[in-house]
Amino acid sequence: MAVYTDINEIELAYFLKEYDIGDLLSYKGIAEGVENSNYLLHTSTGSYILTLYEKRVNSNDLPFFLGLMRHLAGKGINCPLPVNRKSGSSIGELAGRPAAIVTFLEGMWMRRPTVHHCHALGEAMARMHLAGEDFPMRRRNALSVDGWRPLWDNSKAGADRVEFGLANETEADLAFFEANWPSHLPSGVIHADLFPDNVFFLGNRLSGLIDFYFACTDLLAYDVAVCLNAWCFEKDHSFNLTKGAALLRGYTSVRSLSDDEAASLPILARGSALRFMLTRLYDWLNTPEGSLVVKKDPMEYIRRMRFHRQIKSPEEYGLALEGART
Repeated sequence: MAVYTDINEIELAYFLKEYDIGDLLSYKGIAEGVENSNYLLHTSTGSYILTLYEKRVNSNDLPFFLGLMRHLAGKGINCPLPVNRKSGSSIGELAGRPAAIVTFLEGMWMRRPTVHHCHALGEAMARMHLAGEDFPMRRRNALSVDGWRPLWDNSKAGADRVEFGLANETEADLAFFEANWPSHLPSGVIHADLFPDNVFFLGNRLSGLIDFYFACTDLLAYDVAVCLNAWCFEKDHSFNLTKGAALLRGYTSVRSLSDDEAASLPILARGSALRFMLTRLYDWLNTPEGSLVVKKDPMEYIRRMRFHRQIKSPEEYGLALEGART
C-alpha cells in the first residue's frame, strides 16, 4: 500500500490552483510503491501522477530527483516529466508534505519478465547512464556500503529470529564489503532501484522508467548488479542464466563494461543483495502488525547473498556465454 497520507478533494483542488493542468475530473490513490503517497489525477488536459513525499524522503533531495527526470526526458529517455507550478517551481506542499506532479507514463510492469524484457531493460539502463553523463547535480548514495552498518545496527538484535545464524553471517559480510568494496570504477547517475515495477512496457516495447527517488551518483556497474538481482532470479530462487546474459547483452550493446567493471560484478551483485536484505529486514522487524505497508520477506535476498558468494567470475552471470560483452 502506498497511500500513507490521505487527501480530500477540497485541499487537492486548492493545491491544483497553482498548476495549469486544467480542471480536476477525478483522483484515486495508487496502491503500489513503498516510500511515498501516490495519486493518479485525471484532469481536463490529461492524466498525471501526484506524489506526496513521506518522512523517509529528504526534501533537500527533491531538486536532484526532479531535475534528473527533467534532464533525462530532455535527452530522450522515456520517464515522467515534472510539471512546473505557476511560480516556476516543481515542488509544492499538500497535507503538510512536500508534493509534486509529474506526467503520466503509459504502460504496465511485467510480473514475470521474459528474456526479451531483460534485454530491453539492459538497453534502457545503459541509455539512461549515458544520458546522465552531463547532469550537473550529484547526490551521495545513502544506501551504499557506508550506509549499511547503521541500517544493520537497527536490525541485528532481531536477525536470528528470521534465521538462526543470520547475525554472524551478516557481520562477516559487512566486514568483507567494508574492506573490499570497489571505488575505482566509472561512476555517474544511477537509478539504484530498477526493479520490474519501475519499468513499464506497452506490449513488448519498453515504454519508460519511473520512480527515481533512490537515484544517486554511484558506480554505474552497481546499477547493473541491482538489476541482475531484481530481474534474473526465478520464483524458486534459482538464477536464470539466459536472462542474465540477455540483460548484460542489452546493456553492453549500448555501453561497454570495462574489464574492471566486469570483474567486479560478483561483489557488486552480492553487495546489492545485502543492501535489499537489510532494508527488508529492518521493515520486517520494525513495521507494526496491521500496518498498511506490505512487508517483504528478507529471506529472498538472504538466498541471493549466498548465491553470489559462490560466484567467481562474471561469466557465471552470462557475460560471455552469449556474447554479452562487447
